[in-house]
Amino acid sequence: MKIATWNVNSIKVRTQNVLDWLRQSEPDIVCLQEIKTVDEGFPRQAFEEAGYNVAVHGQKSYNGVAILSKLPIDETQARLPGDDTDEQARYLEVSVTAGDRALRVASIYLPNGNPVDSEKYPYKIGWMQRLRAHADVLMRSEEMFVLAGDYNVIPGPEDVHNPDAWRDDALFLPQTRAEFRSLLNIGLCDALRACTAEPAQYTFWDYQAGAWQKNHGIRIDHLLLSPHAADVLVGCDVDRDVRAWERPSDHVPVWAELNL
Repeated sequence: MKIATWNVNSIKVRTQNVLDWLRQSEPDIVCLQEIKTVDEGFPRQAFEEAGYNVAVHGQKSYNGVAILSKLPIDETQARLPGDDTDEQARYLEVSVTAGDRALRVASIYLPNGNPVDSEKYPYKIGWMQRLRAHADVLMRSEEMFVLAGDYNVIPGPEDVHNPDAWRDDALFLPQTRAEFRSLLNIGLCDALRACTAEPAQYTFWDYQAGAWQKNHGIRIDHLLLSPHAADVLVGCDVDRDVRAWERPSDHVPVWAELNL
């Protein structure tokens, strides 16, 4: 089973790119972020005609997450538990059945957190702590699950072209990276780093200053696997060529293959 994550930076702008990539890559489940539309505005029919079931948790103009699945979706949970006042559409979780095995998959758009000296950074850290608490609940259930998405976290110096340039950014601050490590420390597996230690496995290149052409990228899109999912991990890779397509997102797809 091939599970992918992709921040598409507006599904209305990128619908054809996503459809082209689906035909090329043939993933079974895709977690999308920054769809930037309400549920009713999502181009559901186009993806259903491509063979996918669709779950959406949208928001007008900002944020928004969706999941495309070739398998029937058994359950859907929108919003991350832990704060009933949080109205931002950043989390969507579904469960599917693959053969005789249940699998839970979440699409995550973790807050950016900049500027750091505003309320946005405490919101980011609080959101990460809520995610860790929810992941801990899932771990105790001993379910197989994948938490996939745009984490807006650069885990280490090997994941950024110029660490010094990002030293004071919310994506790379020591507290941000510590919260990410604490998420891994409950027993989750960073799928890409389980498959390669090579540096410069970037998933995002800014539109400005020729970042793509110069390969000035960062790795902020991750698939974190529960122990049961990590046990059947076959491979993980980044489809960086998509960044060179016409009208690209500033992110590219990242995928992991599980032997189910």
